[in-house]
Amino acid sequence: MIRTIAMIAVVVMIALLTAIWYVSRGGEDDQFAQCRSGQVAGGTDAIGGPFELVSETGETVTDEDVITEPSLLYFGYTFCPDVCPLDTARNAEAVELLEKQGKIVQPVFISIDPERDTPEVLAEFTDYLHPRMLGLTGSPEQVKAASQAYRTYYKKQEEGDPEYYLVDHSTFSYLVLPEHGFVEFFRRDITADDMAKRIGCFLENM
Repeated sequence: MIRTIAMIAVVVMIALLTAIWYVSRGGEDDQFAQCRSGQVAGGTDAIGGPFELVSETGETVTDEDVITEPSLLYFGYTFCPDVCPLDTARNAEAVELLEKQGKIVQPVFISIDPERDTPEVLAEFTDYLHPRMLGLTGSPEQVKAASQAYRTYYKKQEEGDPEYYLVDHSTFSYLVLPEHGFVEFFRRDITADDMAKRIGCFLENM
């Protein structure tokens, strides 16, 4: 009896250790395991999802209309004095590095300041940064829903000039692939070269 219980305990322990190893490796069915730099709390399924926004051409679009090819998403605003221009320029540079390798990634800029970021304003902003960068805005409700889907943060600063206000916001960039959805995020301290290399790994394993 004691021997049987001991054997059962050993089997359970082996199963538990196997499960822990499996999760830590991202799962054998994770074709992008070797490309990931870390784990996402809740898994990659916890980030991303459907959204409905307005494109820089004035058309209402959904995530299915936008994510038709590998895309690099960034949530910011055009009146941002420093962070957004630097981050989006870095993203554009990474996209150009990939393009030289024959790998096409669409840069996407989603405004979290729909009050000022009209489609016309976004078009001018994105055209300056990259010819293929797509700008998206929408109603406050649409923007909030898209932000919540990607678990981003933003908050309008109420003090100061009501016309030239600032918006506090998170600064992650998100790699989203057709058929796969969100697969990786990038912090703002990553260089364009490193971003291109990491994105390239995902593209090579699609």
